[in-house]
Amino acid sequence: MSGALKRFLPMFDRVLIQRAEAATKSKGGILIPEKAQGKVNEGTVVAVGTGAVNEANGQVRPLAVAVGDRVMLPEYGGTKIELEDKEYTLFREGDIIAKIAQD
Repeated sequence: MSGALKRFLPMFDRVLIQRAEAATKSKGGILIPEKAQGKVNEGTVVAVGTGAVNEANGQVRPLAVAVGDRVMLPEYGGTKIELEDKEYTLFREGDIIAKIAQD
């Protein structure tokens, strides 16, 4: 993990995600043009906040995702962030659709 990424700590229930790359070549070896590539709706969790604060009692509820988890993302949303020439997206935990089980 790079220096700037180590120092980036999301607040509360926010999660920093690196989206997976779109396939640029088919299984048969045919190159896929950019306009024909589908938007990839999954990514890897890079950093997580401390958790959401329960307004009723003030306790912090830990997040359901951890660094390294693969997650399914909504098609739109999130805040784009660029750190050291790499693009990441910042989501609230509630915006993440699903966690993808590791094989």
